[in-house]
Amino acid sequence: MSSRSFDRSLRRWSLPLASLLLVHGVAGSASGADADKYARNWPAWRGPAGNGHVLHGNPPLTWSEEKNVKWKVAIPGRGHATPIIWEDKVFVLTTVPVREGARLENLAPQVAGQAQGQPRPPREGGRPGGGRPGGGGFGGRGPGGGEAPVTPMAFTVLCLDRATGKPVWERIARQELPHERRLQPSNSYSSGSPVTDGERLYVSFGSHGLHCYDFEGNRIWEKDLGRVNVTFGEGSSPTLAGDALIVLQDNNGPSFIYALDKRTGRELWKTERREGSGWTTPLVLQEGDRTEVIVSGSNAVRAYDAKTGEQIWECAGLGSNPVPMIVANETALFAMSGHRDETGLAIRRGRQGNLTGTDAVLWTNKDRITPYVPSPMLFDDVLLFCQRTSGILSAVHPITGKAHYSQERVNELGSVYASPVLAGNRIYWPGQNGATVVLERSRELKVLATNTLNDGFDASPAVVGDELFLRGREHLYCLVER
Repeated sequence: MSSRSFDRSLRRWSLPLASLLLVHGVAGSASGADADKYARNWPAWRGPAGNGHVLHGNPPLTWSEEKNVKWKVAIPGRGHATPIIWEDKVFVLTTVPVREGARLENLAPQVAGQAQGQPRPPREGGRPGGGRPGGGGFGGRGPGGGEAPVTPMAFTVLCLDRATGKPVWERIARQELPHERRLQPSNSYSSGSPVTDGERLYVSFGSHGLHCYDFEGNRIWEKDLGRVNVTFGEGSSPTLAGDALIVLQDNNGPSFIYALDKRTGRELWKTERREGSGWTTPLVLQEGDRTEVIVSGSNAVRAYDAKTGEQIWECAGLGSNPVPMIVANETALFAMSGHRDETGLAIRRGRQGNLTGTDAVLWTNKDRITPYVPSPMLFDDVLLFCQRTSGILSAVHPITGKAHYSQERVNELGSVYASPVLAGNRIYWPGQNGATVVLERSRELKVLATNTLNDGFDASPAVVGDELFLRGREHLYCLVER
């Protein structure tokens, strides 16, 4: 399919571009960049519209280590943050162990050597064959059966050239010993993805600070919101609502949601939340003249006024430890959790007050088929999601909750932590086993292709133009039809 045909197809399936950006609260975040330019980049974890939709482009259907690889570069350290892309730059977060007596002042030569095909130094504690690294410098037992960190970590921002994968600059935001006593093997110290407004890069390393850089790598500001105690490690990504940077800190201590002035880091508001640990990322929606920040929680899904931080509505019944990001259409929003009491909720938009048990709840799914980590994909009259972290997929009608299909296994997908992306008539979904399945955009489950690389994928894909970016545990790939 040509790029022009793809764009026509997208317009036929989707809301108008300006409306789609406004619905997801990002049109006002571009800081002078027009909406079309914003839509042609990948400025945040789930893309320009905050929902995993690719608004322009035509990534390849098939690839392998020998086919359609524009470049492949080894990334030092460990991280699950999705790369974000703006024009000719790719931004990647990682955390690198710093051994005793070492100073990690310049990662760029190391990355440059890897981009040129030089052998990569063996990862500390790594497993052969690209398996998950074993601990990354963690030592003895901590409270609760977790691992107590004994090695300082360099919390690092990498900027790569989009055309070649070679380093442009790297910055160490912090170099310190992590305080977390328990980090789940499937998590990392840099799992939250950065976000950009087209002028600056906003990075959250959670307890290790918020950092704002310009595109040349100059730090504009940094802010410390304090340490939090999150079971299994942190993972929420920051998001933009106009000139406000929204940051969520749900944890086992007091939980808060913040709005900061994106230009200075100054606190605009701070609202306490009656929540424990959580890893979700806020969704920003426009409701008439009001901008709402919607956040999942174990106790309730809540909406806040983006200008004041005041709670607008809440709806209980989701389930514990939510990770997936909420998705929405013009009628409703859809929240899911899959930790133990797996639940899906469809909540009508534009309401106020306590919505629990009211007609604002379109449907509730307690069939224990909802996702633990991956976010759902919403398109047309289909809400697609996996069961916990498995390749067992279900699809329902978003308004009625009626199943198009339920608990269909895609054997090639295996275990999955990444969230899917939609490009034209294809859905791309990477698995931890290194395979990415490509599904047809349909009410029926149709696998178009399965593509396997020599890596495993926890981060979600990114797409700009005709290029697909996959961040593995060891490498970052740029894939394009060649």
